[in-house]
Amino acid sequence: MEKNHSEQTYPSDLVTRCLNLQRQLRDHVLATIRQSSLEELSGVASETEGDTIFRLDRLSEPLLISLLKEHFGGKYSFVLICEGLTDKAERVFPETQNPTAAQLRIIIDPIDGTRGLMYDKRSAWILMGVAPNLGEHTTLQDVEIAVQTEIPTSKGLYSDSLWAIKGQSTMGERQNLLTGECHQLCPRPSKATSLRYGFATIAKFFPGGTDLLARISEELVAELLGPLEQHKAHVFEDQYISTGGQFYELIMGHDRLIADLRSCLDSWLIAHGRPLPLCCHPYDLCTMLIAKQAGVIVTDATGNPLNAPLNTTENLSWIAYANDKLREVVEPVLLRLLRKHKLI
Repeated sequence: MEKNHSEQTYPSDLVTRCLNLQRQLRDHVLATIRQSSLEELSGVASETEGDTIFRLDRLSEPLLISLLKEHFGGKYSFVLICEGLTDKAERVFPETQNPTAAQLRIIIDPIDGTRGLMYDKRSAWILMGVAPNLGEHTTLQDVEIAVQTEIPTSKGLYSDSLWAIKGQSTMGERQNLLTGECHQLCPRPSKATSLRYGFATIAKFFPGGTDLLARISEELVAELLGPLEQHKAHVFEDQYISTGGQFYELIMGHDRLIADLRSCLDSWLIAHGRPLPLCCHPYDLCTMLIAKQAGVIVTDATGNPLNAPLNTTENLSWIAYANDKLREVVEPVLLRLLRKHKLI
C-alpha cells in the first residue's frame, strides 16, 4: 500500500534531516541544469587528488554548506567529509568545535554521477552516510544511517529516495516533482539464481584496463552459461557511471551483479607501462548500508566484507550480488578468474 512521507515514523530525526537536505539540494541542481547549457555544466572547475571537479559540482557546494548548517546546526556537531570543500576534504561544524569531540562523521557525495548528469543523459545521486565520530578510524562499516536521493535529468518528473538505519529494513519513496506528492517504494533485489537474461556488469567506464576487464567479463559468462549462441544475447551490461545509481539498480531488482574492479588493475597496468585509472572511493560507497539492509551482498574484490576509512582518496574495488544464492554460483568463478589474471 502506498504511503505518504508525512505518515512515516523513524527512530531518528537524522533520516528526516538528511532527506530534507538532499531534496533541497536536488531541486537546486535540477533548476541549474534546466537553465544552463551543456558546455557550462561540463567545463572543468579543478583537479583534485581523488577526481576531476566539474562546474556542475561547484554549483552545489555553497548551498550544501548552507543546508548542513540549516538542518544540523544547533542540534548535532559533526566532521564533514566531502571532496572539493577543503584541501583536506574535512570540515568541522560548528567551526569552533573540537573535531575529536564532535558527535558524528558525515560523509557526502553531493553529485554522484556528475558525468552523466552534466550531459543530461542519466540521473545522478546525492549520497550521505552518517556514523558516530570514531576519529580517523571511522569506516564504512561504522555508518549507521545512509540516505540517497536521485537527481533526475531535466525532463525527469519523478525522483526516488532510499534510506536505511543499521539493523532495519531499507525504505524508499518516489516523489512527484510537480506536485510534491510522495509514495512508498518497495526495494526488491532480484531473486534470480543465474545471470541468464539479466543485467550483470563489470564496470569499465573509462579507458585504462578495459581490455582486461572485458576479457574477464567474457570468460565469466562463458564459464557460467556456456558457449555463446549465434545471434543471441544471454547477459546484458549497464555501464552506469554512478556507484549510488548502481546500488539503486541492484536494490530495485534491475541488476543481478555489478563488479567495480578498477583498483585491482594497478599492478597489471604498471607492468604494461600504462597509467592508472580513476577508481571508486569511500564517498562513492557511503550508502552501501542501504544496499546491504535491502539484502544485496557487497564484498571487496577478494570476497570479504567491504570496508575502508571514511575519506575521499582511498581507491576501492567492490563486488555486489543481488542475493546469496546468486553469490554462491558466481563468486567462486569470478574470484578464480581474478586470481588467474593476477588481479587479487
